[in-house]
Amino acid sequence: MTEKQADRLKQKIKRIKADLAADKRRWGGFYDDSRGLRYLPPQYYIQLGDFKGGLRYLNWFNKNFPDDIGLPDFLFESIIILYQANKIRKAEEKAFQTYCSNTYLFDKFLGKAISPIDKYEGSNLQKPEFLEHFNYSSEQANLLDFSQWLEDLMLSNKFKKASQKLIEIHSQLKNESKLEKRRELIEIANRLEEEY
Repeated sequence: MTEKQADRLKQKIKRIKADLAADKRRWGGFYDDSRGLRYLPPQYYIQLGDFKGGLRYLNWFNKNFPDDIGLPDFLFESIIILYQANKIRKAEEKAFQTYCSNTYLFDKFLGKAISPIDKYEGSNLQKPEFLEHFNYSSEQANLLDFSQWLEDLMLSNKFKKASQKLIEIHSQLKNESKLEKRRELIEIANRLEEEY
């Protein structure tokens, strides 16, 4: 990356931060951000290789949007930043959260065949089609170490057990019509993610 390209990315981050600050002022101390600007900076921090800056941004994001579940690609970018900033435990937690948001994303990243799973997918974000424009690959030179770490994590007993349990829950949800049982299954899935 040339210095000029890096400067352009830094300017994009600066503009987004300024737009978000203006949004907060406009709404009296709250964010609307209906354009989703808050999800954009992590990709620029990754391109810049500025993982300390990316970590500061994620901390700011979590403080200002504590209930925001995030988009699958944003969550994935968060894993990269946490891993590169040597926050391995947090990266592991974020990896499972990402898996919960889209169970196909890691296969797409690792270049594996994606086979739809017969399970409940509550939104378009959880479907394989969401990944049509996913721009990350394990073949990228700057992600080789991260790719190996992610593969190792996915092969760990903890991740395998939790991911299998999640699939089981969502498979049951697909065929469950009783409202009370559905609530119970969703609560179990949420606990699984929180306790990982």
